[in-house]
Amino acid sequence: MKKQTQREKNPYKNSDSNKRYQTFDYYMKTRFGGKCAKISLDAGFSCPNIDGTVGYGGCIYCSGGSSGALGTGALREQYDAGVAAIASKWAVSRFVPYLQAHTNTYAPIDELRRIYGEAASFPGAVMLAIATRADCLSDEVIALLVETSKKIPLLVELGLQSVHDATAEIINRGHTYGQFLWGYNRLRDAGGDISITVHLINGLPGESTEMMLESARVLSALRPHMVKLHLLHILRDTPLERMYESGEYTTMERDGYIDTVVRQIELFHPDTVIARITGDAPGDSLVAPEWCRKKTAVANDIDKEMFVRDTYQGRCFH
Repeated sequence: MKKQTQREKNPYKNSDSNKRYQTFDYYMKTRFGGKCAKISLDAGFSCPNIDGTVGYGGCIYCSGGSSGALGTGALREQYDAGVAAIASKWAVSRFVPYLQAHTNTYAPIDELRRIYGEAASFPGAVMLAIATRADCLSDEVIALLVETSKKIPLLVELGLQSVHDATAEIINRGHTYGQFLWGYNRLRDAGGDISITVHLINGLPGESTEMMLESARVLSALRPHMVKLHLLHILRDTPLERMYESGEYTTMERDGYIDTVVRQIELFHPDTVIARITGDAPGDSLVAPEWCRKKTAVANDIDKEMFVRDTYQGRCFH
């Protein structure tokens, strides 16, 4: 008798592979009829937590970089370079321009309308992604997001990082969980073709495993469309690097991260998209932990651990 593969044994419904959670790739193929690729863009935005509106210097882990954009030239030039880089690896014709660097709703409304309109018109674009903060969602901005979503589906990414206000203070986040919730609910209730992604970071200073799981439980109850789970990276020339060098902060261990992510995935509703389970940092700026450089290996070991435990997304959702 032929032995069943991990894919054949997979009890999770929103998957066409061995992955026991709903990936961004699976969701996009289901929605748009084929593989899609995100193209990171830097539109030159600032952040209220950098320029003094709510704080200075940004979060303690922020290096001020654009985290993935190919250059800082014209948006179309960045987009074309990103498409070319993707085309050299995969046969993809559907793309998501991703306004990623800093806070991409933090500018005069006319400037936002121009930038969103330009990015939405790029050839091959099937969706527009906008990274921002929940405290940068004014009535004008939300109205513009709804207006834009009538032209192209939107993916609005909100950095929460942790539901614990004590942690938010340590990392100089610049807003509380209550302020996040205020912005999140207003955006969720605004209508339009807007999907919301919320980011959590594991391994933040002072947080126990139970605190990280609590962030996942609380976020799961909000039922966001998507969630991104990150590992806290230590980047050069950041306050976090100084904390690490002084012994004030210790990085998360690889096995502990894998265990935490598996347990978090179990907590999310089966229909929530788990858009990321780990991340990477530019090699020349990463200080620690070294093990995160092998992102694919970490993701594969998360898959293996879920198989070994015979668990899947939503198993512990209540």
